[in-house]
Amino acid sequence: MLSDPEILAASILIVDDQESNVLLIEQLLAEAGYTNVTSTRDPCAVCALHRRNCYDLILLDLQMPGMDGFQVMESLKTNAVEAYLPVLVITAQPGHKLRALQAGARDFISKPFVLVEVLTRIRNMLEVRLLYKQLESYSKVLEQTVQERTAELRESEARYRSLTELASDWYWEQDESMNFTKVSGPVLEMLGIQVGSLAGESGGLDAPGWNDSEREKLRATIAAREPFIDFLFHRLNADGSEQQFRVSGEPMFDGSCRFIGYRGIGVEVTNRSEGRR
Repeated sequence: MLSDPEILAASILIVDDQESNVLLIEQLLAEAGYTNVTSTRDPCAVCALHRRNCYDLILLDLQMPGMDGFQVMESLKTNAVEAYLPVLVITAQPGHKLRALQAGARDFISKPFVLVEVLTRIRNMLEVRLLYKQLESYSKVLEQTVQERTAELRESEARYRSLTELASDWYWEQDESMNFTKVSGPVLEMLGIQVGSLAGESGGLDAPGWNDSEREKLRATIAAREPFIDFLFHRLNADGSEQQFRVSGEPMFDGSCRFIGYRGIGVEVTNRSEGRR
């Protein structure tokens, strides 16, 4: 909601070639408490004034010599930095009202003036105008906040990858088809994954020696798109030795909540286990 001080401080431009009309409206607005009112009797100066001051409201007379109010509105459209045209037209011709609204005016004031009506229409239009500006300002702040948050998330993601790579033997990522798209560390050698599997070819845990029950359990967890922590599995090598691994992973989703793959870390615990014996 807008407060009275906000509305009364709005910038208003009066455009009328008749000095008596300008003085009457200025006096009316001053008595109502408006504090930021200016005027011009030169319709040709309106565009430059609005471009420089961005008025919240322009009270525009339609019948002026040299350049009428309709021509002023057309000029304002071509020079406006925003889509909203804050024009309240003043006219003594009933037939001009519809044409003025079609030309872009937001409302109209009829001559001769009914003072209560004039003040009511001015205040109503200013409320709409100022709320529009608040919404526009909020949208810009929101856009900036989103950009800053996105940058923070990207930085956080980079730190996450760096830390996980340092804290584990390898870091890995897979796409939605479970093809490896990123690995770091000796994961290829440890797991016996063929380099071609990074491009979507066969390999990885389909190589011989893996414990079938453990492999199926891991596959079921991944198929259910569930996270897993310190999943232990074994591999029996051709020379009879056994390797043990612990892997943790989590599903990844894009901004539309669409599943895009998995990422995680792995540690070989074979040597660590042997060292504790």
